[in-house]
Amino acid sequence: MTIPELTAASGAPLPAVGFGTYRLNGAAGVDTIAAAIRHGYRLIDSAVNYENEGAVGAAARSAGVPRDELIITSKLPGRHHAAEKAKTTIEESVFRTGLDHLDLYLIHWPNPREDRFVEAWGALIDARRRGLVRHIGVSNFLPEHIERLKTETGVAPVVNQIELHPYFPQQDALAYHRDQDIRTEAWSPIGRGNDLLGNPTITGIAEAHQVTPGQVVLAWHVAVGAIPLPKAAAPQRQRENLDIAGVGLTEDEIAAITGLGRPDGRLADQDPAVYQEF
Repeated sequence: MTIPELTAASGAPLPAVGFGTYRLNGAAGVDTIAAAIRHGYRLIDSAVNYENEGAVGAAARSAGVPRDELIITSKLPGRHHAAEKAKTTIEESVFRTGLDHLDLYLIHWPNPREDRFVEAWGALIDARRRGLVRHIGVSNFLPEHIERLKTETGVAPVVNQIELHPYFPQQDALAYHRDQDIRTEAWSPIGRGNDLLGNPTITGIAEAHQVTPGQVVLAWHVAVGAIPLPKAAAPQRQRENLDIAGVGLTEDEIAAITGLGRPDGRLADQDPAVYQEF
């Protein structure tokens, strides 16, 4: 399947739907990720803390898809925000994949208590200059964190990957990203162990369109301007998650899904203003 592409401010082509790889490890992970690539996924999301950069690289090399069609992503962990640590961590990320570069590299969390994310950002800028990575961005950053990056380095991220799903629709973040020409990626887009896919609003819309609840939720992401990164091991689910181009949600349906947002909608209370991830 082919899916529409968006373009980041840096010129990076970003498919409207990507593939999450959290907990896809080892040989089984390689098989699952390679199958996803063969089914049409081109944006593959990983992280140092997922401990599967090797599996992602092996899948990219074995899937039979030209390298220049893939956007392989990884993320810098909080324990390596210091400039020299960040420099070598990015190098190791590239080495582990077995590829000659990574297409997108993000700071995983700002970890504001340590307050070294600007230092880490400088290492990403340098890695881009050296050709280790093509495009750079952040994950779980609030507008105030991004404004500091811009003020202190003059370089804005092209992507911010954040928690975003109907129970936590992040409308203010989406509006800020649009204003700043930053693409929004959504982690855990269909929830993680909650009742989202059984919510009557979601199931009712799915029945009306004769699609699955998961397809409705992913189509909603695309409609509000986010790039969802669903993970799926089963081939049928992988194909279903890509096959959303024909799910034409109405404005009322989009509003109804957005209206499911809750004040406590975060999956695990991971507020980037205080949350620490190492």
